[in-house]
Amino acid sequence: MTPTSASDLASLPRAEFASPGPLRDQLVAAILDGSKTSTTGLVLDYEHEGEPLPTVGSREVVVDSDDRPVAVIEVTDVRVLPLGQVDLAHAVDEGEGYTSVAEWRAGHEGFWHSEEMRAALNDPGFTVDDTTPAVLQRFRLVTVVHPADG
Repeated sequence: MTPTSASDLASLPRAEFASPGPLRDQLVAAILDGSKTSTTGLVLDYEHEGEPLPTVGSREVVVDSDDRPVAVIEVTDVRVLPLGQVDLAHAVDEGEGYTSVAEWRAGHEGFWHSEEMRAALNDPGFTVDDTTPAVLQRFRLVTVVHPADG
């Protein structure tokens, strides 16, 4: 079954990519056009939020910057690796136009070292390095949710 009704969508965990705004809009568009099939989080962020790590086969509803459901994705792979071991295929599949791991890393460090992320973690000096455990997910787009569906 492909959940698309409001009650089906409400039963799924939410996938919120970045914070509401231009970056989230870009990431959601990349999911919808199929160019984004991976994402990276920090183990520390999952722990701080009290959320379990994603599992293969789990589904989530992707929300846009206006908190509206726009898609359902299914996790197809999960790896926990130190940041220093992220590979080029994962970086490219994030759908943000990265052409090197260094470029991917710089973009992500900008987000992880932002005031907003540091505030969310309650750690004004938070920083990452090559040993920081990261959660690398791959996913597939299951369905696009049309406004009348949500």
